[in-house]
Amino acid sequence: MIEQGPAGVAGGEQGELFPDDSAPDDLVGYRGPAACQIAGITYRQLDYWARTGLVAPTIRSAKGSGSQRLYSFKDVLVLKVVKRLLDTGVSLQNIRVAVQHLRRRGVKDLANITLFSDGTSVYECTSPEEIVDLLHGGQGVFGIAVSGAMREINGTIHEFPAERADGGVVEPATEDELTARRKARHVG
Repeated sequence: MIEQGPAGVAGGEQGELFPDDSAPDDLVGYRGPAACQIAGITYRQLDYWARTGLVAPTIRSAKGSGSQRLYSFKDVLVLKVVKRLLDTGVSLQNIRVAVQHLRRRGVKDLANITLFSDGTSVYECTSPEEIVDLLHGGQGVFGIAVSGAMREINGTIHEFPAERADGGVVEPATEDELTARRKARHVG
């Protein structure tokens, strides 16, 4: 049984996924191979999940031979969460239920939740009180902070080319000093 806590969380606890108007462009996405590398999955998994509707690309689906799926940032984030749930031993059937729940949430809400799993069930946590309620039942759980997965994706997603569904050009983001230092530290 999943215990529900408060419906919302104060904005500062975990922060918003895309504060203010910095949400990604709805036409900018990543092709299958890039989405696989970013999320840490195989192309076979990506293809199966798209064909079965588990995680279908929201920007552009494949339409015949030679066409390329285009996955949004949110799609890649959901792929990463699905991968982590699989790694904890959650069944694909239960993951489908969790993904359906995530689909019903707005983009800003994703950063405010943490998913927990005991290897069988998946639980949502939006406040510290819920964590206490879940653990109070005595079951050990495994947590996946969606905002943590988002930070991981943000750290690597800029290394892959993005493209617009309408054929427009996506200019690469300019690199700030901190990013340049991090890259130099990882190379050396």
